[in-house]
Amino acid sequence: MRDLAVFTGRAVVGGYVMGHGAQKLLGAFGGKGLERASADFERMGLTPARSLALLGSTTEIVGGALTALGIAHPIGELMVVGDMAVAATAHRSNGPFAATRGFELPATNLAFAAVLAAVGPGPLRLGPKASRRMMVLATAGGAAVAWGVISRMVSGNRAERPEPEPDATEIRDDAAVLASEQAAWVPANA
Repeated sequence: MRDLAVFTGRAVVGGYVMGHGAQKLLGAFGGKGLERASADFERMGLTPARSLALLGSTTEIVGGALTALGIAHPIGELMVVGDMAVAATAHRSNGPFAATRGFELPATNLAFAAVLAAVGPGPLRLGPKASRRMMVLATAGGAAVAWGVISRMVSGNRAERPEPEPDATEIRDDAAVLASEQAAWVPANA
């Protein structure tokens, strides 16, 4: 049962993180693509926006794939941890919940990826674990990049800019949710 749970967790977290990266980089799964993702990064004060959007989306695709497949453990999981630390920091001013565009999802992904890094990929995986040397090099390099981006955001070098405006689809979805919530409060005999 434990092996199946670890495999399922790896597949879900890794798959979704990989898909999220593909949305940003390639515009897949209804995503924005690199140009619009770069514009969002710019509006959030993450500069150089295009480079960081490319780095973040590539990290999500590679880290998510390695995590989902159980290859080169724990490098994939640590890539997800670093990327989600940056994402959580970028959304920190919006609070802890996704409803306010906060850091709920990055924090959740970060926590579960850290658990997967600690417990291992289990026997249901497609590849070997990473060598100790490769793990140390990848961890040091990834931590340095994540720390550099986070420290720029936190130190005040990040210009305070408003969150990106929601696109028409998000506005339409929000309006539909609000309408359904209001309809639920109207008495049936009214």
